[in-house]
Amino acid sequence: MKINFIGGGNMARAIIGGLKQNGFAMSDITVLEPDAQKRTELAQDLNVQVTDTYAEFRNTDVIVLAVKPQQLKEVCQQLNPALTSQLVVSIAAGVRSKDMSTWLNHYQGIVRVMPNTPAQIQAGVSALYAMPQVTQTQREQATTILAAVGKTLWLDDEAKMDAVTAISGSGPAYVFYFIEALQAAGVALGLKDEEANMLALQTFAGASLLATQSNTDVKTLRAQVTSKGGTTEQGILTLESANIKHIVAQAAKAAADKSVTLGDLLGQ
Repeated sequence: MKINFIGGGNMARAIIGGLKQNGFAMSDITVLEPDAQKRTELAQDLNVQVTDTYAEFRNTDVIVLAVKPQQLKEVCQQLNPALTSQLVVSIAAGVRSKDMSTWLNHYQGIVRVMPNTPAQIQAGVSALYAMPQVTQTQREQATTILAAVGKTLWLDDEAKMDAVTAISGSGPAYVFYFIEALQAAGVALGLKDEEANMLALQTFAGASLLATQSNTDVKTLRAQVTSKGGTTEQGILTLESANIKHIVAQAAKAAADKSVTLGDLLGQ
């Protein structure tokens, strides 16, 4: 499988790095990057081929669009003449496949992906949606590429991408926000900054690892920590009285609604 990336930013680097760790031949990857300094760094750091033109894009299997959403329409228009039967994979947030198809002269071989930032350490999760004309082989190619940076989840309805954006796309920020709050609480209770930071970070890391590796659901895991009449119960009761679950649901709804709005705007 030959893969061409358009854009050599953080997410493209993460995917290429994951593929490299999985033994993928770097000689089969080409990155189109307009910035000369970035091209030099990509070639040196990852041993990939680099270019600043679309000339080689006819002779590839998969084209990964790794540019900012606002740049995607222009990129699609430039890519148009090179398309024959390649799979086009977009990791540009918010842009719907039907709009990309329109910009690509109604090309149908498109997979839209929503990754998240833990992909930078191969611990991400990516939701994928394929247009109906995408073949099973092409779906497997897309899975291979995104599995290099974490788990993959195929969606049967592109409308679910807005929910994915709210949960896993924006989700890391919610986690970091809660870590910040727990660190600040530790300092307020008399811990040093470094002590509070270490305890909060390791607690989140350990609890997340336990939840992913355990056969027990998270509700039960939480109950197992919450002894009747104990300290944890008192903390949980405070969270419940503040209706934190409802607030989290509201935050996710706001993020999903914004995703819909941005999709409408970017598709114009």
